[in-house]
Parts: sequence; C-alpha cells; structure tokens
Amino acid sequence: MNSHRDCTPSLPRADKPEEACGVFGLYAPEEEVAKSTYFGLYALQHRGQESAGIAAYDGDTVRCHKEMGLVSQVFNETILATMPGTHAIGHTRYSTTGSSRRANAQPAIVETRLGTLSLAHNGNLVNTIELRQLLEKRGCDFVTTTDSEMIAVAIGQEVDSGKDWIQAAISAFQYCSGAYSLVIGTPTGIIGARDPNGVRPLVIGVLEEEGNPRRYVLSSETCGLDIIGADYLRDVRPGELVWISEEGLASIDWAMKAEKKLCVFEMIYFARPDSIVHEESLYTYRSRLGEQLAREAPVEADMVMGVPDSGIPAAIGFSRISGIPYAEGLIKNRYVGRTFIQPTQHMRESGIKMKLNPLKDVLQGKRVIIVDDSIVRGTTSRKLVKALRDAGATEVHMRISSPPVTHPCFYGIDTDNQDQLIAATKSVLEIQQQIGVDSLAYLSQEGMLKATGEDPANFCTACFNGDYPIPVPDAVKRSKLMLEKVK
Repeated sequence: MNSHRDCTPSLPRADKPEEACGVFGLYAPEEEVAKSTYFGLYALQHRGQESAGIAAYDGDTVRCHKEMGLVSQVFNETILATMPGTHAIGHTRYSTTGSSRRANAQPAIVETRLGTLSLAHNGNLVNTIELRQLLEKRGCDFVTTTDSEMIAVAIGQEVDSGKDWIQAAISAFQYCSGAYSLVIGTPTGIIGARDPNGVRPLVIGVLEEEGNPRRYVLSSETCGLDIIGADYLRDVRPGELVWISEEGLASIDWAMKAEKKLCVFEMIYFARPDSIVHEESLYTYRSRLGEQLAREAPVEADMVMGVPDSGIPAAIGFSRISGIPYAEGLIKNRYVGRTFIQPTQHMRESGIKMKLNPLKDVLQGKRVIIVDDSIVRGTTSRKLVKALRDAGATEVHMRISSPPVTHPCFYGIDTDNQDQLIAATKSVLEIQQQIGVDSLAYLSQEGMLKATGEDPANFCTACFNGDYPIPVPDAVKRSKLMLEKVK
C-alpha cells in the first residue's frame, strides 16, 4: 500500500490531516450529465486537489476523461461537450493508497462481459495486500497501484463469472475490508454503496421538475447536490447498496452486521461548513464545538480569532459563550497552492505568510485567543504564533476544537505515522512550550461527541483514542511507518 503526497514542494505540510476524496454520480436522461457532474465535483473540490475525472454513459458507449489537476483545470466546455449520456460518475482525488500520478486518477475503468464498469472511491481498504494477491492468483492484471482499481477488478471478475451488476458488487464487497463509499457506473445504471461502518459519507439527492421523472444524484456531501439544484433525500446507509436506473431507485442492505461509525473528522474539518449532516449545517455543529470549548477552557483575553477557514465557526462559538469579541486577525491567500514557482529560501523560512497574513492594526497590543480545529505536527502552529507576536499580540492563547490527534488514520485520510503526531509523543504543556503560546487547551472527546447531539457510538474516533472500528493488520501499520521514513 502506498501513501504519497504530490503537491507544491516548497510548501510545508499543513498542521492537520489531508483531505479525503470526493465522489459524485448522476442519473438524469435529457440532462447534460457530464456538465452537471463537473459542477458537482467543483463543489467537492476541497476533498481532493490532485486529479479529477468523469465517465459518462450513452448507451453502451462510455467516454471517460481524467487528468492531474483541479476540476477546472482538467475540464473545459469543449471536453464536456464530447461527453453526452444519460448518466455519469465523477471523482476528485487526494491520494491515500496509490501514488500521485495520472494512471491512478479515477474513475477506475474495467471491461466486463456486460460492458464497461467505472468506479469512484472515497476511503481506504486495509486488506489491499491480501486482496491483490487473491486477484492476481485468479489471473487479474492491474494498471494502477490503487485499492480502487482492486475493487473495480473484483466486481468485474464477479460479473464475468455470470452475475449481474448488483450481485457482482455485493459479492466483491465480501472481499473488501476498510472504508469505502463508492459510486459505480455501468451501461444501464449507477450504484452507490457504503462499507458496513459507513466511515466515509455518501448522500442521495433528487432532481424533480414538472413533467420529468425523478432523477437521482449521489454525492460525498450535500454541497454537491446544492450546486446543481438537487434536493437532499437521505444518506446511503452503512452496508447499503442503491441501484439507480430508468426504473428509479432500489435499495439493498447487503451487509450482515452494519454498525454506523462515521468519521467524526468529517464533521470537525473535512466537509464543507454548508454541507448538511444530521439535519443541520456543519457550520452550526462547529460553532457548538467552540461554545463547548469556551466552557471547558476559559481564558482572559481581548479578542477571539479563528484560523481561516476551518477554525472560524468554532471561534465564533467561543466568542459567543465567553463574551470576548470576535475579530479577524488573519487574511488567507486562497491561491497559495496553485503556483509551481518555488519561493526563495527567505520566503520558505517565513512560509506562513504565503498562506496567512496577520492584520497588524487589529492585533497590536491585544491578548489574543486563536481557535483552530486541530494540530497534527505543530510546525505550522509554531510559525503562526510567531507571526501573531511579530504583529504585536502581547499574549497568544491557542484553543483547539477537537481532542489531541494521537493515532494515524487507515480509512482514507492521510495522516502521519504515530511517531510524527505531536500529541502522541508530547504532553499538552510540552506542545504549548514547543509552539510558543501562553496557554493551550484542547476540547475533550466527551465535549466533541456531546456537541453532535447523536449517539457517541455512531462515530469513528480512532485518530483520538486508537479505537479502530475496522481491525488494521500489523502489516498495514508497518507499511505506513516505512513510508513515513522515506518521505
């Protein structure tokens, strides 16, 4: 299993886990399905910025286009105009299994006796070594290094053995262990499916117009529905498969033991704040995290500010409960990751200013509380604190709206090995001293889960406590350690 990050080499890794991937699917005859899928992926761009791809079906003809780059770089009007069809699927990628190269861009494509299968995957399998060996023994060949292709090949093999699309998918899922939310294209319809724990999200939307039959949409988040005017219908349940075709939507609960374990970091950080989870926006949830944080870790100060963009809702919540005024003290450069020109050595040494620039007149002479959603390594946090002090802040107090990240993720999020996670090797006081703040406090795990308003047992919290809902083989853990040593 490979985990490789391919971004602008001059910029340091961020002080937080890297994004998951985004998947999208649309069954809508009479619509420009490729163009609508493009906009769905555009809304999900925050989930992955390495590559993007779309496969569109027009009868038995499949047109697939995928490349490295942002959605807006990979597609244009001319390309989309060559992709007519009744249904399409799409993917925007951040690599977790499989290196960053064009061959690993999705959708994965497999030819079967029933036609071309395309597959878009958000998540990560933990049994890739065994699965690949099994498929190779059966004579299967691979053109990529991704676990996504393994799932597609496994389904294709089941189709070739005589099964239909649904039977083949369910059979293939029995070989897969780990996290997977899938959107699968076939000549006659699209499949949406989640693993038995539902670690990664997947929602169903509907497009309704007078005189037209219902048209269905699958998306990693509800923001992908909003952009094309679809209404949220419901989530795909853990261990559920949905089949969308000209006959409408059909559902099968394929897993014997489904147990909901949604990644709580989806709610804290990954998903867009305007996406809906549990019937409310994540902005509202993140604000409650800040409110709870203010109750648990009060401190005297003159202003509260958030690290743009993900720390802002929690900072507003903290301000609301504490009564300390909220202000913007940092301006974010939203195009920082889109230059291929390396900065000078001096710029690298003060790299935080490429991403975030302090407002000196706002910070001068102030005791500042800065709220962020997480700290992973502490390197960027240390530079940020120094920048605030250089801008005139007299005190800097940091508050984190999640518990300390102490364990790596194996379910589709690119985190460091445990040895590189600062909270796994240092106490809160030691971290406080290393990043140079006057005080540091994290939200408790109980407070984080209480703020969801849901049963705490419904969430995966492995990155905070090492309680992995899907067993992770020792070989996979060792593989991650070896990859960290060669980065």
